[in-house]
Amino acid sequence: MSRGRRYEERKLNMKKVFAVILAIVVVIMSIFIIKGIFSKEEKTGGITSKTYFAAFKDNKWGVIDENGDIIIEPSYEEMMIIPNNKTDIFLCTYDVNYDTGDYSTKALNSKNQEIFTEYNKVEAINNHDENDTLWYEDNVLKVQKDGKWGVINYDGKVLLNTEYDSIESVQGIKNALLIEKEGKYGVADNEGKIILDPIYTGVTNLGKDNRSGYIVKNDEGLYGIVDASKNVILENKYEEIEKVYGNDLYVVSQNGKQKIVNKDGQDVLTEGFDQITNILKTKDSGVIYTSNGKYGIMTLTGEIKIEAQYDNLVEAKANVFIATKDNKRGIIDIDNQEKLPFDYNTITYNEIGDIYVAEDENYNSQVMNNQFEVKQTGILIEINTDSGYFVLRQNDEYKYYNFKFEEKNKKDILTSHTLYLDKKDNQYGYIDKNGNVVVEYMYDDATEQNEYGFAAVKKDGKWGAINNKGEVVQEPTYNLDDYLIIDFIGKWHLGKDMNMNYYNQE
Repeated sequence: MSRGRRYEERKLNMKKVFAVILAIVVVIMSIFIIKGIFSKEEKTGGITSKTYFAAFKDNKWGVIDENGDIIIEPSYEEMMIIPNNKTDIFLCTYDVNYDTGDYSTKALNSKNQEIFTEYNKVEAINNHDENDTLWYEDNVLKVQKDGKWGVINYDGKVLLNTEYDSIESVQGIKNALLIEKEGKYGVADNEGKIILDPIYTGVTNLGKDNRSGYIVKNDEGLYGIVDASKNVILENKYEEIEKVYGNDLYVVSQNGKQKIVNKDGQDVLTEGFDQITNILKTKDSGVIYTSNGKYGIMTLTGEIKIEAQYDNLVEAKANVFIATKDNKRGIIDIDNQEKLPFDYNTITYNEIGDIYVAEDENYNSQVMNNQFEVKQTGILIEINTDSGYFVLRQNDEYKYYNFKFEEKNKKDILTSHTLYLDKKDNQYGYIDKNGNVVVEYMYDDATEQNEYGFAAVKKDGKWGAINNKGEVVQEPTYNLDDYLIIDFIGKWHLGKDMNMNYYNQE
Protein backbone atom coordinates (compact mmCIF):
# COMPACT_ATOMS: atom_id res chain seq x y z
CA MET A 1 0.00 0.00 0.00
CA SER A 2 1.30 3.46 -0.85
CA ARG A 3 1.90 5.65 2.19
CA GLY A 4 1.96 8.98 0.40
CA ARG A 5 4.60 11.12 2.21
CA ARG A 6 7.43 9.45 4.13
CA TYR A 7 7.37 9.05 7.94
CA GLU A 8 10.15 11.47 8.91
CA GLU A 9 8.60 13.32 11.88
CA ARG A 10 10.24 12.75 15.27
CA LYS A 11 7.23 13.89 17.24
CA LEU A 12 4.52 11.43 18.15
CA ASN A 13 1.53 12.06 15.84
CA MET A 14 -1.61 11.04 17.80
CA LYS A 15 -3.73 10.96 14.66
CA LYS A 16 -1.35 8.41 13.19
CA VAL A 17 -1.28 6.39 16.39
CA PHE A 18 -5.05 6.25 16.38
CA ALA A 19 -5.06 5.31 12.70
CA VAL A 20 -2.58 2.49 13.32
CA ILE A 21 -4.63 1.15 16.23
CA LEU A 22 -7.77 1.35 14.13
CA ALA A 23 -6.02 -0.47 11.27
CA ILE A 24 -4.93 -3.24 13.63
CA VAL A 25 -8.49 -3.61 14.90
CA VAL A 26 -9.77 -3.78 11.33
CA VAL A 27 -7.21 -6.45 10.45
CA ILE A 28 -8.16 -8.51 13.50
CA MET A 29 -11.86 -8.18 12.67
CA SER A 30 -11.13 -9.15 9.07
CA ILE A 31 -9.31 -12.26 10.21
CA PHE A 32 -12.29 -13.32 12.30
CA ILE A 33 -14.69 -12.54 9.46
CA ILE A 34 -12.61 -14.49 6.96
CA LYS A 35 -12.27 -17.32 9.43
CA GLY A 36 -16.03 -17.28 9.83
CA ILE A 37 -16.53 -17.34 6.09
CA PHE A 38 -14.20 -20.27 5.64
CA SER A 39 -15.75 -22.19 8.49
CA LYS A 40 -19.15 -21.46 6.99
CA GLU A 41 -18.01 -22.67 3.57
CA GLU A 42 -16.63 -25.78 5.18
CA LYS A 43 -20.08 -26.41 6.57
CA THR A 44 -22.29 -25.42 3.66
CA GLY A 45 -20.14 -25.08 0.57
CA GLY A 46 -19.64 -21.73 -1.13
CA ILE A 47 -18.65 -19.76 -4.19
CA THR A 48 -15.13 -20.71 -5.25
CA SER A 49 -12.71 -19.96 -8.05
CA LYS A 50 -13.28 -23.44 -9.41
CA THR A 51 -15.88 -24.71 -11.86
CA TYR A 52 -17.46 -28.11 -11.32
CA PHE A 53 -19.01 -30.72 -13.61
CA ALA A 54 -20.78 -34.02 -13.19
CA ALA A 55 -18.52 -36.88 -14.26
CA PHE A 56 -19.32 -40.42 -15.43
CA LYS A 57 -16.86 -43.28 -15.33
CA ASP A 58 -17.29 -47.06 -15.07
CA ASN A 59 -21.07 -46.59 -14.83
CA LYS A 60 -20.69 -44.44 -11.71
CA TRP A 61 -21.18 -40.72 -11.12
CA GLY A 62 -18.92 -38.20 -9.41
CA VAL A 63 -17.61 -34.63 -9.81
CA ILE A 64 -14.59 -33.10 -11.57
CA ASP A 65 -13.28 -29.54 -11.71
CA GLU A 66 -12.26 -27.40 -14.68
CA ASN A 67 -8.82 -29.02 -14.73
CA GLY A 68 -10.28 -32.50 -15.03
CA ASP A 69 -9.25 -33.36 -11.47
CA ILE A 70 -11.62 -35.64 -9.56
CA ILE A 71 -13.36 -33.82 -6.70
CA ILE A 72 -15.89 -36.53 -5.78
CA GLU A 73 -14.83 -40.02 -6.81
CA PRO A 74 -17.33 -41.58 -9.28
CA SER A 75 -19.09 -43.97 -6.93
CA TYR A 76 -22.79 -43.09 -7.09
CA GLU A 77 -25.46 -44.89 -9.09
CA GLU A 78 -27.37 -41.69 -9.88
CA MET A 79 -26.06 -38.57 -11.58
CA MET A 80 -24.64 -35.91 -9.26
CA ILE A 81 -26.63 -32.70 -9.52
CA ILE A 82 -24.61 -29.46 -9.44
CA PRO A 83 -27.12 -26.58 -9.14
CA ASN A 84 -24.46 -23.94 -9.83
CA ASN A 85 -21.12 -25.06 -11.23
CA LYS A 86 -19.33 -22.17 -9.50
CA THR A 87 -20.53 -23.33 -6.08
CA ASP A 88 -19.29 -26.47 -4.38
CA ILE A 89 -22.67 -27.96 -3.56
CA PHE A 90 -23.19 -31.43 -5.02
CA LEU A 91 -26.49 -33.28 -4.59
CA CYS A 92 -26.56 -37.07 -4.46
CA THR A 93 -29.58 -39.33 -4.89
CA TYR A 94 -29.25 -42.85 -3.52
CA ASP A 95 -31.23 -45.86 -2.22
CA VAL A 96 -33.69 -45.41 -5.08
CA ASN A 97 -36.67 -47.77 -5.14
CA TYR A 98 -38.04 -47.52 -8.66
CA ASP A 99 -41.14 -49.54 -7.74
CA THR A 100 -42.31 -47.29 -4.91
CA GLY A 101 -40.62 -44.05 -5.98
CA ASP A 102 -38.84 -43.74 -2.62
CA TYR A 103 -35.30 -42.33 -2.54
CA SER A 104 -32.81 -40.56 -0.30
CA THR A 105 -30.66 -37.49 -0.97
CA LYS A 106 -27.70 -35.76 0.59
CA ALA A 107 -25.55 -32.73 -0.17
CA LEU A 108 -21.75 -32.73 -0.26
CA ASN A 109 -19.14 -30.00 -0.55
CA SER A 110 -15.80 -30.17 -2.35
CA LYS A 111 -14.19 -31.77 0.73
CA ASN A 112 -16.67 -34.63 0.43
CA GLN A 113 -18.31 -33.47 3.65
CA GLU A 114 -22.05 -33.82 4.05
CA ILE A 115 -23.82 -30.47 4.49
CA PHE A 116 -27.37 -29.35 5.32
CA THR A 117 -27.68 -32.45 7.52
CA GLU A 118 -30.61 -31.01 9.48
CA TYR A 119 -32.91 -31.89 6.57
CA ASN A 120 -34.24 -35.26 5.42
CA LYS A 121 -33.88 -34.31 1.75
CA VAL A 122 -32.02 -31.61 -0.18
CA GLU A 123 -32.81 -31.09 -3.86
CA ALA A 124 -32.18 -28.63 -6.65
CA ILE A 125 -35.21 -26.94 -8.18
CA ASN A 126 -35.07 -27.83 -11.86
CA ASN A 127 -36.69 -25.90 -14.65
CA HIS A 128 -36.79 -25.98 -18.44
CA ASP A 129 -37.85 -23.76 -21.30
CA GLU A 130 -40.02 -24.42 -24.35
CA ASN A 131 -37.04 -26.07 -26.05
CA ASP A 132 -36.59 -28.43 -23.07
CA THR A 133 -33.30 -26.77 -22.12
CA LEU A 134 -32.72 -27.69 -18.48
CA TRP A 135 -31.52 -25.32 -15.78
CA TYR A 136 -31.66 -25.06 -11.98
CA GLU A 137 -33.08 -22.14 -10.06
CA ASP A 138 -30.20 -19.96 -8.90
CA ASN A 139 -29.08 -19.80 -5.24
CA VAL A 140 -32.01 -21.82 -3.91
CA LEU A 141 -32.51 -25.43 -2.85
CA LYS A 142 -35.67 -27.12 -1.68
CA VAL A 143 -35.39 -29.04 1.57
CA GLN A 144 -37.67 -31.49 3.32
CA LYS A 145 -38.18 -32.05 7.02
CA ASP A 146 -40.91 -34.17 8.60
CA GLY A 147 -42.59 -34.61 5.22
CA LYS A 148 -42.88 -30.87 4.49
CA TRP A 149 -40.86 -28.76 2.04
CA GLY A 150 -39.16 -25.41 2.39
CA VAL A 151 -36.46 -23.38 0.62
CA ILE A 152 -32.94 -22.40 1.67
CA ASN A 153 -30.20 -20.53 -0.17
CA TYR A 154 -26.71 -21.88 -0.82
CA ASP A 155 -25.51 -20.53 2.52
CA GLY A 156 -28.21 -22.49 4.34
CA LYS A 157 -30.36 -19.47 5.17
CA VAL A 158 -34.05 -20.37 5.44
CA LEU A 159 -36.11 -18.52 2.81
CA LEU A 160 -39.34 -20.51 3.13
CA ASN A 161 -40.13 -22.57 6.21
CA THR A 162 -40.69 -26.31 5.79
CA GLU A 163 -44.48 -26.06 5.75
CA TYR A 164 -45.42 -26.77 2.13
CA ASP A 165 -46.69 -29.99 0.56
CA SER A 166 -44.62 -29.39 -2.58
CA ILE A 167 -42.35 -26.77 -4.11
CA GLU A 168 -41.57 -26.78 -7.84
CA SER A 169 -40.54 -24.22 -10.43
CA VAL A 170 -43.06 -22.39 -12.56
CA GLN A 171 -42.00 -24.04 -15.79
CA GLY A 172 -40.08 -21.80 -18.17
CA ILE A 173 -39.98 -18.88 -15.71
CA LYS A 174 -36.90 -17.92 -13.70
CA ASN A 175 -37.27 -16.74 -10.11
CA ALA A 176 -40.79 -18.13 -9.68
CA LEU A 177 -41.55 -21.07 -7.38
CA LEU A 178 -44.88 -22.87 -7.34
CA ILE A 179 -45.80 -23.58 -3.71
CA GLU A 180 -48.55 -25.98 -2.59
CA LYS A 181 -50.24 -25.94 0.81
CA GLU A 182 -53.32 -27.94 1.76
CA GLY A 183 -54.14 -28.58 -1.89
CA LYS A 184 -53.93 -24.93 -2.93
CA TYR A 185 -51.23 -23.24 -5.00
CA GLY A 186 -49.40 -19.93 -4.94
CA VAL A 187 -46.08 -18.43 -6.08
CA ALA A 188 -42.93 -17.32 -4.23
CA ASP A 189 -39.73 -15.84 -5.59
CA ASN A 190 -36.15 -17.00 -5.01
CA GLU A 191 -35.76 -14.69 -2.03
CA GLY A 192 -38.71 -16.27 -0.23
CA LYS A 193 -41.18 -13.46 -0.90
CA ILE A 194 -44.75 -14.68 -1.40
CA ILE A 195 -45.94 -13.32 -4.74
CA LEU A 196 -49.31 -15.11 -4.75
CA ASP A 197 -50.79 -16.62 -1.62
CA PRO A 198 -51.56 -20.36 -1.93
CA ILE A 199 -55.32 -19.93 -2.42
CA TYR A 200 -55.76 -21.18 -6.00
CA THR A 201 -56.51 -24.64 -7.35
CA GLY A 202 -54.10 -24.00 -10.21
CA VAL A 203 -51.41 -21.47 -11.19
CA THR A 204 -49.39 -21.17 -14.38
CA ASN A 205 -47.38 -18.44 -16.03
CA LEU A 206 -48.92 -16.04 -18.53
CA GLY A 207 -45.73 -14.86 -20.21
CA LYS A 208 -42.01 -15.64 -20.37
CA ASP A 209 -40.87 -13.90 -17.19
CA ASN A 210 -41.99 -13.53 -13.59
CA ARG A 211 -43.29 -10.01 -14.18
CA SER A 212 -45.89 -10.87 -16.81
CA GLY A 213 -48.45 -12.21 -14.35
CA TYR A 214 -50.11 -15.56 -13.75
CA ILE A 215 -53.14 -17.46 -14.95
CA VAL A 216 -55.00 -18.65 -11.85
CA LYS A 217 -57.87 -21.12 -11.40
CA ASN A 218 -60.48 -20.91 -8.64
CA ASP A 219 -62.56 -23.58 -6.88
CA GLU A 220 -65.19 -23.44 -9.63
CA GLY A 221 -62.59 -24.29 -12.28
CA LEU A 222 -62.72 -20.82 -13.84
CA TYR A 223 -59.64 -18.87 -14.88
CA GLY A 224 -58.46 -15.30 -14.36
CA ILE A 225 -55.19 -13.32 -14.45
CA VAL A 226 -53.32 -11.83 -11.49
CA ASP A 227 -50.17 -9.75 -11.88
CA ALA A 228 -46.97 -10.04 -9.80
CA SER A 229 -48.29 -7.40 -7.38
CA LYS A 230 -51.45 -9.45 -6.67
CA ASN A 231 -53.62 -7.08 -8.71
CA VAL A 232 -56.50 -8.78 -10.52
CA ILE A 233 -56.20 -8.17 -14.26
CA LEU A 234 -59.05 -10.45 -15.35
CA GLU A 235 -61.65 -11.90 -13.02
CA ASN A 236 -62.01 -15.69 -12.66
CA LYS A 237 -64.86 -16.12 -15.10
CA TYR A 238 -63.29 -17.76 -18.15
CA GLU A 239 -63.25 -21.41 -19.16
CA GLU A 240 -59.72 -21.05 -20.48
CA ILE A 241 -57.02 -18.40 -20.88
CA GLU A 242 -54.28 -18.87 -23.46
CA LYS A 243 -50.67 -17.77 -22.98
CA VAL A 244 -51.24 -15.26 -25.76
CA TYR A 245 -51.30 -11.58 -24.87
CA GLY A 246 -49.97 -8.16 -25.80
CA ASN A 247 -50.96 -4.49 -25.83
CA ASP A 248 -53.26 -5.13 -22.82
CA LEU A 249 -55.18 -7.74 -24.83
CA TYR A 250 -55.79 -11.36 -23.78
CA VAL A 251 -57.06 -14.49 -25.50
CA VAL A 252 -59.78 -16.21 -23.45
CA SER A 253 -62.55 -18.75 -23.92
CA GLN A 254 -66.10 -18.22 -22.71
CA ASN A 255 -69.23 -20.21 -23.50
CA GLY A 256 -67.09 -22.56 -25.56
CA LYS A 257 -65.82 -19.80 -27.87
CA GLN A 258 -62.40 -18.17 -28.04
CA LYS A 259 -62.18 -14.38 -28.17
CA ILE A 260 -59.94 -11.40 -27.38
CA VAL A 261 -60.74 -9.15 -24.43
CA ASN A 262 -59.00 -6.06 -23.08
CA LYS A 263 -57.79 -5.52 -19.51
CA ASP A 264 -61.27 -4.32 -18.53
CA GLY A 265 -62.76 -7.62 -19.68
CA GLN A 266 -64.49 -6.02 -22.69
CA ASP A 267 -64.76 -7.96 -25.96
CA VAL A 268 -62.40 -6.77 -28.72
CA LEU A 269 -62.51 -9.55 -31.34
CA THR A 270 -65.01 -12.40 -31.22
CA GLU A 271 -65.41 -13.99 -34.66
CA GLY A 272 -63.84 -14.74 -38.03
CA PHE A 273 -61.27 -17.26 -36.79
CA ASP A 274 -60.88 -20.74 -35.35
CA GLN A 275 -58.03 -19.80 -33.04
CA ILE A 276 -55.82 -16.82 -32.16
CA THR A 277 -52.15 -17.81 -31.90
CA ASN A 278 -50.42 -14.45 -31.51
CA ILE A 279 -51.17 -10.79 -30.85
CA LEU A 280 -48.85 -8.70 -33.01
CA LYS A 281 -46.20 -6.45 -31.48
CA THR A 282 -47.30 -3.21 -33.14
CA LYS A 283 -50.26 -1.73 -31.27
CA ASP A 284 -53.61 -2.13 -33.07
CA SER A 285 -51.95 -3.99 -35.95
CA GLY A 286 -53.83 -7.24 -35.38
CA VAL A 287 -53.41 -10.94 -34.69
CA ILE A 288 -52.25 -14.17 -36.26
CA TYR A 289 -55.26 -16.46 -36.59
CA THR A 290 -56.07 -19.93 -37.92
CA SER A 291 -58.91 -21.09 -40.11
CA ASN A 292 -59.28 -24.69 -41.30
CA GLY A 293 -55.78 -25.45 -40.08
CA LYS A 294 -54.10 -22.60 -41.99
CA TYR A 295 -52.57 -19.37 -40.66
CA GLY A 296 -53.29 -15.79 -41.65
CA ILE A 297 -53.43 -12.25 -40.24
CA MET A 298 -56.42 -10.07 -39.38
CA THR A 299 -56.85 -6.67 -37.75
CA LEU A 300 -58.55 -6.15 -34.40
CA THR A 301 -61.66 -5.01 -36.28
CA GLY A 302 -61.82 -8.34 -38.14
CA GLU A 303 -60.41 -7.15 -41.47
CA ILE A 304 -58.40 -9.89 -43.21
CA LYS A 305 -54.88 -8.68 -43.96
CA ILE A 306 -53.53 -12.05 -45.09
CA GLU A 307 -55.83 -14.93 -45.92
CA ALA A 308 -55.30 -18.11 -43.93
CA GLN A 309 -53.04 -19.94 -46.39
CA TYR A 310 -49.83 -20.82 -44.55
CA ASP A 311 -48.94 -23.91 -42.55
CA ASN A 312 -47.48 -21.66 -39.85
CA LEU A 313 -46.78 -17.98 -39.20
CA VAL A 314 -44.36 -16.55 -36.63
CA GLU A 315 -43.77 -12.84 -36.09
CA ALA A 316 -40.02 -12.15 -36.34
CA LYS A 317 -40.21 -8.38 -35.84
CA ALA A 318 -42.84 -5.73 -36.43
CA ASN A 319 -44.63 -6.46 -39.73
CA VAL A 320 -42.18 -9.23 -40.70
CA PHE A 321 -43.17 -12.90 -40.50
CA ILE A 322 -41.47 -16.26 -40.90
CA ALA A 323 -43.97 -18.33 -42.87
CA THR A 324 -44.17 -22.07 -43.57
CA LYS A 325 -45.58 -23.49 -46.78
CA ASP A 326 -45.20 -27.07 -48.05
CA ASN A 327 -42.76 -27.73 -45.19
CA LYS A 328 -40.42 -24.95 -46.35
CA ARG A 329 -39.79 -21.57 -44.69
CA GLY A 330 -39.77 -18.13 -46.22
CA ILE A 331 -40.37 -14.55 -45.08
CA ILE A 332 -43.33 -12.28 -45.87
CA ASP A 333 -44.36 -8.80 -44.72
CA ILE A 334 -47.70 -7.53 -43.41
CA ASP A 335 -48.87 -6.98 -46.99
CA ASN A 336 -48.10 -10.62 -47.89
CA GLN A 337 -45.16 -9.58 -50.04
CA GLU A 338 -42.51 -12.31 -50.26
CA LYS A 339 -39.22 -11.06 -48.87
CA LEU A 340 -37.44 -14.39 -48.85
CA PRO A 341 -38.44 -17.37 -51.00
CA PHE A 342 -39.73 -20.60 -49.49
CA ASP A 343 -36.46 -22.48 -49.94
CA TYR A 344 -35.29 -23.10 -46.39
CA ASN A 345 -35.62 -25.77 -43.71
CA THR A 346 -35.37 -23.25 -40.88
CA ILE A 347 -35.26 -19.48 -40.52
CA THR A 348 -34.47 -17.70 -37.27
CA TYR A 349 -34.27 -14.04 -36.37
CA ASN A 350 -31.77 -12.71 -33.83
CA GLU A 351 -33.19 -9.54 -32.35
CA ILE A 352 -29.99 -8.31 -30.70
CA GLY A 353 -27.93 -8.69 -33.85
CA ASP A 354 -30.89 -7.77 -36.10
CA ILE A 355 -29.88 -10.61 -38.42
CA TYR A 356 -31.67 -13.52 -40.07
CA VAL A 357 -30.20 -17.01 -40.38
CA ALA A 358 -31.73 -19.27 -43.05
CA GLU A 359 -30.59 -22.90 -43.14
CA ASP A 360 -31.01 -25.44 -45.93
CA GLU A 361 -31.41 -29.21 -45.67
CA ASN A 362 -27.63 -29.68 -45.61
CA TYR A 363 -27.23 -27.33 -42.59
CA ASN A 364 -25.65 -24.62 -44.73
CA SER A 365 -26.65 -21.19 -43.47
CA GLN A 366 -27.17 -17.86 -45.14
CA VAL A 367 -26.75 -14.96 -42.73
CA MET A 368 -28.70 -11.88 -43.82
CA ASN A 369 -29.14 -8.29 -42.74
CA ASN A 370 -32.51 -6.71 -41.98
CA GLN A 371 -33.01 -6.06 -45.69
CA PHE A 372 -32.76 -9.83 -46.37
CA GLU A 373 -29.49 -9.44 -48.22
CA VAL A 374 -27.19 -12.45 -47.89
CA LYS A 375 -23.98 -11.18 -46.30
CA GLN A 376 -22.23 -14.44 -45.35
CA THR A 377 -22.70 -18.18 -45.91
CA GLY A 378 -21.38 -21.28 -44.19
CA ILE A 379 -22.22 -23.63 -41.35
CA LEU A 380 -23.29 -21.57 -38.34
CA ILE A 381 -21.31 -22.55 -35.25
CA GLU A 382 -22.25 -19.86 -32.75
CA ILE A 383 -24.05 -16.56 -32.26
CA ASN A 384 -22.61 -14.74 -29.25
CA THR A 385 -24.91 -11.85 -28.41
CA ASP A 386 -22.93 -10.89 -25.29
CA SER A 387 -19.77 -10.15 -27.29
CA GLY A 388 -21.55 -9.26 -30.54
CA TYR A 389 -20.22 -11.80 -33.02
CA PHE A 390 -21.09 -14.98 -34.88
CA VAL A 391 -18.92 -17.85 -36.08
CA LEU A 392 -19.23 -19.65 -39.41
CA ARG A 393 -17.37 -22.67 -40.68
CA GLN A 394 -16.34 -21.78 -44.22
CA ASN A 395 -14.18 -24.11 -46.31
CA ASP A 396 -13.24 -26.07 -43.18
CA GLU A 397 -12.08 -22.89 -41.44
CA TYR A 398 -13.75 -20.97 -38.61
CA LYS A 399 -14.44 -17.32 -39.45
CA TYR A 400 -15.56 -14.65 -37.00
CA TYR A 401 -17.86 -11.75 -37.90
CA ASN A 402 -19.47 -8.93 -35.96
CA PHE A 403 -23.11 -8.02 -36.49
CA LYS A 404 -22.05 -5.55 -39.18
CA PHE A 405 -20.73 -8.60 -41.09
CA GLU A 406 -17.15 -7.43 -40.79
CA GLU A 407 -14.65 -10.25 -40.46
CA LYS A 408 -12.76 -10.06 -37.18
CA ASN A 409 -9.44 -11.55 -36.20
CA LYS A 410 -10.26 -14.24 -33.67
CA LYS A 411 -7.31 -13.10 -31.57
CA ASP A 412 -9.21 -9.86 -30.97
CA ILE A 413 -12.29 -11.80 -29.88
CA LEU A 414 -10.81 -14.79 -28.05
CA THR A 415 -8.53 -12.59 -25.97
CA SER A 416 -8.08 -15.07 -23.11
CA HIS A 417 -6.83 -17.86 -25.38
CA THR A 418 -3.20 -18.94 -25.45
CA LEU A 419 -3.57 -21.00 -28.63
CA TYR A 420 -5.44 -20.42 -31.86
CA LEU A 421 -6.58 -23.03 -34.35
CA ASP A 422 -4.82 -22.76 -37.69
CA LYS A 423 -4.86 -24.76 -40.93
CA LYS A 424 -2.10 -25.58 -43.39
CA ASP A 425 -1.97 -28.16 -46.18
CA ASN A 426 -5.40 -29.43 -45.11
CA GLN A 427 -4.15 -30.23 -41.60
CA TYR A 428 -4.86 -28.43 -38.33
CA GLY A 429 -2.41 -27.12 -35.78
CA TYR A 430 -2.19 -24.25 -33.29
CA ILE A 431 -0.36 -20.93 -33.20
CA ASP A 432 0.15 -18.41 -30.42
CA LYS A 433 -0.83 -14.73 -30.43
CA ASN A 434 2.31 -13.87 -32.35
CA GLY A 435 1.68 -16.42 -35.06
CA ASN A 436 4.32 -18.86 -33.85
CA VAL A 437 3.49 -22.51 -34.39
CA VAL A 438 2.97 -24.24 -31.04
CA VAL A 439 1.28 -27.43 -32.23
CA GLU A 440 2.37 -28.81 -35.58
CA TYR A 441 -0.14 -29.22 -38.41
CA MET A 442 -0.90 -32.89 -37.80
CA TYR A 443 -4.61 -33.18 -37.03
CA ASP A 444 -7.51 -33.99 -39.35
CA ASP A 445 -9.90 -31.81 -37.37
CA ALA A 446 -9.76 -29.71 -34.22
CA THR A 447 -11.57 -27.10 -32.16
CA GLU A 448 -10.62 -23.79 -30.61
CA GLN A 449 -9.69 -23.73 -26.94
CA ASN A 450 -12.63 -23.78 -24.58
CA GLU A 451 -12.82 -21.39 -21.64
CA TYR A 452 -10.88 -23.87 -19.49
CA GLY A 453 -7.91 -23.98 -21.83
CA PHE A 454 -8.51 -27.35 -23.51
CA ALA A 455 -8.95 -28.02 -27.21
CA ALA A 456 -10.20 -31.16 -28.92
CA VAL A 457 -8.07 -32.69 -31.69
CA LYS A 458 -8.92 -35.46 -34.16
CA LYS A 459 -6.53 -37.89 -35.81
CA ASP A 460 -7.30 -41.08 -37.77
CA GLY A 461 -10.99 -40.74 -36.92
CA LYS A 462 -10.46 -40.50 -33.14
CA TRP A 463 -10.65 -37.53 -30.78
CA GLY A 464 -8.37 -36.48 -27.95
CA ALA A 465 -7.34 -33.24 -26.21
CA ILE A 466 -4.49 -30.80 -25.67
CA ASN A 467 -4.05 -28.24 -22.88
CA ASN A 468 -3.36 -24.51 -23.08
CA LYS A 469 0.36 -25.18 -23.67
CA GLY A 470 -0.33 -27.46 -26.60
CA GLU A 471 0.56 -30.57 -24.62
CA VAL A 472 -1.40 -33.74 -25.27
CA VAL A 473 -3.49 -34.62 -22.21
CA GLN A 474 -5.61 -37.25 -23.94
CA GLU A 475 -4.36 -39.21 -26.92
CA PRO A 476 -6.93 -39.36 -29.77
CA THR A 477 -8.77 -42.56 -28.79
CA TYR A 478 -12.46 -41.63 -28.72
CA ASN A 479 -14.89 -42.14 -31.61
CA LEU A 480 -17.30 -39.23 -31.18
CA ASP A 481 -18.99 -39.25 -34.58
CA ASP A 482 -22.47 -39.33 -33.00
CA TYR A 483 -21.82 -36.35 -30.73
CA LEU A 484 -23.28 -32.94 -31.54
CA ILE A 485 -20.53 -31.04 -29.69
CA ILE A 486 -16.93 -32.16 -29.15
CA ASP A 487 -15.44 -30.75 -25.96
CA PHE A 488 -12.88 -31.89 -23.39
CA ILE A 489 -11.97 -31.13 -19.79
CA GLY A 490 -8.61 -32.83 -19.39
CA LYS A 491 -9.11 -36.51 -20.23
CA TRP A 492 -12.92 -36.19 -19.95
CA HIS A 493 -15.09 -35.60 -23.02
CA LEU A 494 -18.52 -34.00 -23.04
CA GLY A 495 -21.38 -36.51 -22.79
CA LYS A 496 -23.73 -37.23 -25.65
CA ASP A 497 -26.87 -35.96 -23.89
CA MET A 498 -26.39 -32.19 -24.11
CA ASN A 499 -29.17 -31.47 -21.63
CA MET A 500 -27.35 -33.34 -18.88
CA ASN A 501 -24.07 -31.39 -19.25
CA TYR A 502 -21.68 -34.03 -17.93
CA TYR A 503 -18.21 -35.29 -18.85
CA ASN A 504 -17.34 -38.89 -19.54
CA GLN A 505 -14.19 -41.00 -19.33
CA GLU A 506 -14.21 -44.49 -20.77
